[in-house]
Amino acid sequence: MIKKGPRPGSFLLRFRFSRCMIRRMKKLDGTFRRMKKIALFALRAAFWALIVAMFVVTALVIKYGRDLPDYKKLASYSPPVATRLYAYDGSLLIEYAEERRVFIAFEDLPPQLINAFIAAEDKNFWHHAGIDPLSIVRAAKNNTIRFFGGPARFSGASTITQQVAKNFFLTSDRTIARKVKEAILALRLERAFSKQHIMTLYMNQIFLGARAYGVGSASLMYFNKPVAELSLSQMAFLASLPKAPNNRIRAKERRNYVLRRMAEEGFITRQQMIEAAEEPLNINRGFMAQMEDDFQYFAEEVRRELLAKLGREVLYNEGLYIKTTIVPEFQRAAAAALKRAIGTHSRGREERLQGAIIVINPHTGRVLAMTGGYSFAESSFNRTTQALRQVGSTIKSFTYLAALESGNYTPQTLLIDAPIVGWRENDATWKPENHDRRFLGPVPFRLSLENSRNVPSVRLVEGIGVRNAIATAQRFGVYDTPLRNMNLSLALGSGETTLARLTLGYAAFVNGGFRHELQLVDYVQDRHGRLIDIGGRRPTPDADNVEWEPGMLPPVRQERGEPLADPRSLYQIVSILQGAVEMGTGRQARVPGHTVAGKTGTTNEVRDIWFVGFSKDLAVGVWMGYDVPQPLGQGAGSHMAARVFGDFMRVALEGEPNRPFPIPDGLEFVRVNRQTGVAASLEPHGTIITEAFKVGQSPNPPRRMDGADDEAVVGGMF
Repeated sequence: MIKKGPRPGSFLLRFRFSRCMIRRMKKLDGTFRRMKKIALFALRAAFWALIVAMFVVTALVIKYGRDLPDYKKLASYSPPVATRLYAYDGSLLIEYAEERRVFIAFEDLPPQLINAFIAAEDKNFWHHAGIDPLSIVRAAKNNTIRFFGGPARFSGASTITQQVAKNFFLTSDRTIARKVKEAILALRLERAFSKQHIMTLYMNQIFLGARAYGVGSASLMYFNKPVAELSLSQMAFLASLPKAPNNRIRAKERRNYVLRRMAEEGFITRQQMIEAAEEPLNINRGFMAQMEDDFQYFAEEVRRELLAKLGREVLYNEGLYIKTTIVPEFQRAAAAALKRAIGTHSRGREERLQGAIIVINPHTGRVLAMTGGYSFAESSFNRTTQALRQVGSTIKSFTYLAALESGNYTPQTLLIDAPIVGWRENDATWKPENHDRRFLGPVPFRLSLENSRNVPSVRLVEGIGVRNAIATAQRFGVYDTPLRNMNLSLALGSGETTLARLTLGYAAFVNGGFRHELQLVDYVQDRHGRLIDIGGRRPTPDADNVEWEPGMLPPVRQERGEPLADPRSLYQIVSILQGAVEMGTGRQARVPGHTVAGKTGTTNEVRDIWFVGFSKDLAVGVWMGYDVPQPLGQGAGSHMAARVFGDFMRVALEGEPNRPFPIPDGLEFVRVNRQTGVAASLEPHGTIITEAFKVGQSPNPPRRMDGADDEAVVGGMF
């Protein structure tokens, strides 16, 4: 077998290939060496950069980490919480708060609400240690691109934990110092507390616009419902608020962004996202706007009282539970009756007539309804408690009571209703007149008060003494300060008082003769249910506390002391005031099927009109007039105020059994002629009524045929 030799030139080819490979290897080796140098340089640079960064971070931690707030106090988080005002029936009236807030525990937060905030604010919340390096890098990249005009949006890198640190301890200043402190606190918070606790802090502290802090308050403010009842769309809306809490223009756009983020993170399906995005937002005007204007006067009166007793910090930030005395159905009925009367009289006039009405329980002083004007939105001035007005003829009830107490008068004593000429007081001549410009001659005591006769009242005051008449009004609290220059006009109604004080004075007629202060609040509890002392004698929310029911006897209280007047005299006045409603000037106040009593009042030129009256368990005062006193005009009179009383009482007493006024011991009842006060057996003609006489008193004797005065006529010195 013959072997073939190498092909010609093959050695030369191998030699050339070897030299080429050697050159390539040398070139690659140089490249590798250069890359090695670059890598080593990069490693050294990175190392030293890391050292510098660590040095800078350490320096910043040392500089800013020394005097940081004590974050450990968040272990027992007790945020400022809104105080809530409740009506007698437990319905919510209003909130008092500088920051509206409703605290919600983690277990009560809907999971999807938490997911909405995580998707919108911090998708890595459950995994990072307080700060999120990836978010920082991403934010730096996006912000750089955006800065140079690229297609990216500015974004932040603050985690939820960092926001908690800022919201609780730091300002919103955009400085490096604040960001460093925020990061340090966030890391410390993560080491100290669970993720659940941090989320609870965040969800209850975050500002969400409209003075609402936390999701609980925001849910009420924007949707008037608790967080447990929120829809997915509404949850997404709340989660969109931290970025721009007071901007409602792009609300739907921001809500839809949160929904997309929730879908991207797998919290909801695409179909859920689409359905939620199609749901109308229906944001209401806010929870505070839901309170009826009718309740505002009462709520403001409570606020002012408790602000004086508890201070601003406690009232606005301690989450108090305030149980008030107001009865919603009474409040609405009282406000409606007053507005109806004011609206009718104000029609076509430049200035609106004003008015006030108050309803109290005469046995306790508890305020059941209070309206201080036509509209709180138009004027917050409370004419029930703040307006001092002349009382007019309503003062006569106290003057006539003083006469009965003197022992010289009975309900049928005859008073002279005849012209008084040349009466002088304070260097001025005065000629008293009756409202009908007529004189009736001798009129019974009862008839004079029922029909509010002025001239017999002047003679009566002169007979018992001006000081005695005024002292009785003072004793019943109508005038709460000593009065100087006591004169006849003061005893007849020129003095000033408030509707509230006057109504409390009348309430003493029917409660046995005892004065009460207005009681607006039954009790106050702190956020933990502990009773707070607000002064005075208040009922407590114990099982032993019996709520007042119509028909109950007044509570027996040893500290009451002596009554303000003889109960027999009080009943006689009550009986006469009942007659004023049934047959006198207060007929517009009648309530069919129910026993009520009261007195009208009008001041000179009809500048003020009043009606104050009561049933067995309700005392009601009504005032109407202009804020700057002026005549009410043609057709105006106390019948308007009496009608307001009647309209309210018909609603308040509807469905209730009739309850006559209780009769004390020591009275005898005799049928008499209403026009003469003579026993019906002797004068059976005309209107016959049953009169209450104290034991030892008797009806008037028959008048002598010759018309000569007899001892039954009192006050004939003029």
